[in-house]
Amino acid sequence: MRAPLVSLVALAASPLVLAAQPATPKAASSTPPTLSAPKPLTLPTMIERRLPNGLRLVVVEQRELPVVDAQLVINTGSVADPTGKDGLATLTANMLDEGAGSRDALALAEEIAYLAIRLSTGASLEQSTVALHSTRSTLDGAMQLMADVVLRPTFPEKEFTRLRSERLTALLQEQDRGPAMADRAFAAIVYGESHPYGRSSAGVRSSVETMSRADVQSFWKSWYRPNNATLVLVGDVTVAEAVTLATRAFGGWERAVLPAVPAARVAAKNATTAIHIVDKPKAAQSSFRLGGIGAARSTADYYPLMVMNTALGGSFTSRLNNTLREVKAYTYGAGSSFSLRRNAGPFTARAEVVSAKTDSALIEFMKELNGIRKPLPPSELAKVKRYLQLGYADGFESTSDIASQIANLVPYNLPLSTLGAFNAGIGRVTSADVQRVAAQYVTPGALTIVIAGDRASIEPALKATKIAPVDVRDIYGRPVIVP
Repeated sequence: MRAPLVSLVALAASPLVLAAQPATPKAASSTPPTLSAPKPLTLPTMIERRLPNGLRLVVVEQRELPVVDAQLVINTGSVADPTGKDGLATLTANMLDEGAGSRDALALAEEIAYLAIRLSTGASLEQSTVALHSTRSTLDGAMQLMADVVLRPTFPEKEFTRLRSERLTALLQEQDRGPAMADRAFAAIVYGESHPYGRSSAGVRSSVETMSRADVQSFWKSWYRPNNATLVLVGDVTVAEAVTLATRAFGGWERAVLPAVPAARVAAKNATTAIHIVDKPKAAQSSFRLGGIGAARSTADYYPLMVMNTALGGSFTSRLNNTLREVKAYTYGAGSSFSLRRNAGPFTARAEVVSAKTDSALIEFMKELNGIRKPLPPSELAKVKRYLQLGYADGFESTSDIASQIANLVPYNLPLSTLGAFNAGIGRVTSADVQRVAAQYVTPGALTIVIAGDRASIEPALKATKIAPVDVRDIYGRPVIVP
């Protein structure tokens, strides 16, 4: 006779099943772990080659796994958008994989799936990138597909119309998102709308509406040239194989004289601090952006800036996050950063704060921005430097990570040796260095403060702080006349 089945519900409710031996509690540690000294970091060898057409090639052999990552970096991004065509560089990059060679968008997607590869395109302010991840066995076909996307995009009218429509929808949605409103207004106020850094890579509605497929073709034809590009190959490939693959895929790419990009004017720094409200009626939170013009990536202050910013707002245990999140509970997170670009990019401190605590949060921001200008205690300096040094190796864990690290050097014409110099550079930073760069770049008396939030509820309290004059701006940083 077959034994009766026991239902899973009954079994789960059985006291025998539910009963469990209590775990022996572990004694809580009252002291945090000690940060050890960083171990020597040996980075993989990076070999440079150049094809006859001017394409720069950087190869890193990583033979542990049969995979290869490739990144093709075009040294041009939305900084080169023509007047009245803001957003063109990013739209061009987005169009590359919507049809290439003999394949339309669907056939291209099917080929990517068949080869089991990843291929992506994108652009930012100062570069455009096509990234590929492939197995060793499918690398040749994958590289040919990548070459089609870069050299032979077809820019189908149907796909262009769709992407332009999606961009317009995203721009409309941006006007109802506090963080996006604050980001756009902050850049425009700090740099001005006429400066490339004062504009968004996504463009504005008026520029996107007038954009045509011919504009995309023209941008691609002008800037996507081998003498304006670097191809990074990392993974299970020798230097000789990489040169052969690159030559087969990109050797026929024709070089050309690159257009001149008008030199951007030098943006003027603030003389005084001002608070600008971007009104988002009934917003439950206020989006803070505080800062001004910072430094270029080429600055000699790179390492002191990294240490100073990590202490201020560049890590979870930073002063800003500890005060605004852990102590005051005004936000889920607060931080700061330096956007280091070809020219001086912005320094920005930021947080999304519950609306009722907008004035209180501003007071705490100002305290921390003033506090970082004082000498760092030796223990905090040592902790921050160890944090940066011990975490640096994480950026080289995979072939994709290594390719990205190298690609990030390209727009700034930095030598490959830059990657291996990081830990030593951080190690040399002194408390005096940190205090010096804080005094130079963190200026509480000359800040741009943008707060996107419910003006009706936050403006009176912000004025009552007497920290700085308060006015109202739109999402593009333009003054708004209010009753």
